[in-house]
Amino acid sequence: MTRILLLNSGPHSDASHGYRLAMETIAALGMDNVQITERDLVKSPIPPIGRDYAIAVTSDSAHNAKEFDWSERLIVELEQNDMLFIVTPMHNFTVPAALKLWIDHVIRINRSFHATPQGKVGLMKDRPTFVLVSSGGFHAGERAKQADFLTPYLRYALASIGINNVHFFPLEGLVFGPQAVERAMDEARQQLSVQLPLTAVEWAQLR
Repeated sequence: MTRILLLNSGPHSDASHGYRLAMETIAALGMDNVQITERDLVKSPIPPIGRDYAIAVTSDSAHNAKEFDWSERLIVELEQNDMLFIVTPMHNFTVPAALKLWIDHVIRINRSFHATPQGKVGLMKDRPTFVLVSSGGFHAGERAKQADFLTPYLRYALASIGINNVHFFPLEGLVFGPQAVERAMDEARQQLSVQLPLTAVEWAQLR
């Protein structure tokens, strides 16, 4: 069985263009016996990091301490899945608050990474990861009119816990009407069609 975790951090939930493309991509992988776990970070929000968590993480509390309930739940969920899909809008040049909360809970010292003199060393198994990034304007390529802090930040954050096999697919210009939306979807599909065979090879190597 191939287990896929789908994180959706956009306000449009399963009505978003990114979600629709993610489901198309999963179907196009052509894998038998796929189990999809969906976590909608907006419909079912994650609580913010609080004082109890901060005290526990700096006092080296046990992994099963009650202060880590949400963090542990999200880390275990990620560990139990073989692939990761992230559907996210770009909010003010970077990730939305809902996705940032997930990152804050999942990146935890001595659980998902070790701190070393050279920096963080990830403790989680690498896995193919697809990130579908929606934006009203343009943030990639020659048409970009704004800085993109989302891509380098999310790549760095995931690498810090051991996930390096990460691929980004922009869905841009979505506020410019239906034709622009279809053009963005077609461009992303084309990029995905190139990546999918490579992902199959990468997946075989990681298993």
